[in-house]
Amino acid sequence: MLAENQSFSPLTVFADEPMVMTRIYDAEVNLAVWQRRLERQVVDYAELLCQQSGALQLRSIVESASVTETLIEALPDRPGRLDFVDDVAHLVEMFVDLFELERVGIRLSIIGNTMCPRFHTDHLPCRLVTSYAGAGTQWLAEQTVDRGKLGAGAAGLPDHQSGIYRDPAMIQQINTGDVALLKGDGWHGNSGYGIVHRSPAINSDEKRLLLTLDFAE
Repeated sequence: MLAENQSFSPLTVFADEPMVMTRIYDAEVNLAVWQRRLERQVVDYAELLCQQSGALQLRSIVESASVTETLIEALPDRPGRLDFVDDVAHLVEMFVDLFELERVGIRLSIIGNTMCPRFHTDHLPCRLVTSYAGAGTQWLAEQTVDRGKLGAGAAGLPDHQSGIYRDPAMIQQINTGDVALLKGDGWHGNSGYGIVHRSPAINSDEKRLLLTLDFAE
């Protein structure tokens, strides 16, 4: 059922059905998360990619009609490839339909280090993020974050010293496989209220398979 998760800030909504993503249009919502369970074939293929394709860095601007072809050409032919491609293509279709886009910027990357280790906001309207393998994106609920410590306000200190949060227990994390819409400062009327988030810390022997979708410029 679609419902606001009372354990989080009122600016965040979670549900086990994809319709929750339409809530990103609510003025008071800056994070909408579709909580889902990935199909076994998709999980297996994602793990295979992490094991065999350490250099995967796919970046492209595509129309939803051509994303399947683009991915099939870019990804290795192993069991589960079509299931994985179908899942990504479905997310692209949902994204372009939700925002009435003609094209979308897609990035599919295997990440072996902490990509964005500092809490920050994005200066764009909205981004879709999902981790097919490895840890999900971390974020801070509005009532737990000191926005004055973002960027230069941190005085060069790492997050655990800057005071951007009072207690590490305040750090929230999106589950692997869940689909998140992160509203940025570039959303009309949302300047200064983009969701505060960062990449999770990962060990040298870990990898993440991360998909992001953006408005194409």
